[in-house]
Amino acid sequence: MKKMRIMLVVAMFALVSAVSAQTSLGIKGGVNMSNFYGDYLDDENVKIGFHIGLAADYEFAYNSAIQTGLFFTTKGAKYSESIGDATGDFTANPMYLQLPVHYAYKLDVTPGTRIVFHAGPYVAYGIGGKSKLSGSLGDWEDETERDVFGDNGFLKNFDAGLGLGVGAEFGPILLDLGWDMGLVDIADSDQGSIKNQNAYLSVGYKF
Repeated sequence: MKKMRIMLVVAMFALVSAVSAQTSLGIKGGVNMSNFYGDYLDDENVKIGFHIGLAADYEFAYNSAIQTGLFFTTKGAKYSESIGDATGDFTANPMYLQLPVHYAYKLDVTPGTRIVFHAGPYVAYGIGGKSKLSGSLGDWEDETERDVFGDNGFLKNFDAGLGLGVGAEFGPILLDLGWDMGLVDIADSDQGSIKNQNAYLSVGYKF
């Protein structure tokens, strides 16, 4: 019985060590280029934002991994219109906590260097942000600001979609270029659909 307990403890330590060896954590951050798409919306302009968070990489097979993490990210859109002497500008700056779950295939290039192709779903929840509407006509100017979420907002908090990207691992250094396409209508009204889309460039460090 004592031997069995010892073997069980050893097996548990071995399992924890194996999982730890296959899982790596890191930090990632970078630049976002986002916009809305949907009814009555064009995607010619992009709004610059950022993202930062904790990344996790679980290698479950040779050259295959599940990549996930939790990120603070800004999305939204920016629009400008001019009609004669009148101009109007609208900017939405929703902020989300986002959780991606991607399958990644890692291709060895040289020792310590790998190209990474990844794709999968994401879920996100809006935690804050403002929208701003400003306009001018001659000497007249006006500006209004309100929350994007909540009772006075125009967006729903929940978002989900699909993402894909390609990156590289240079030892512990990470580089990633990707795109997320929202599949959920986040408009908090029946006047038309609004969905997120976002391209991003990330750099990171794997511990």
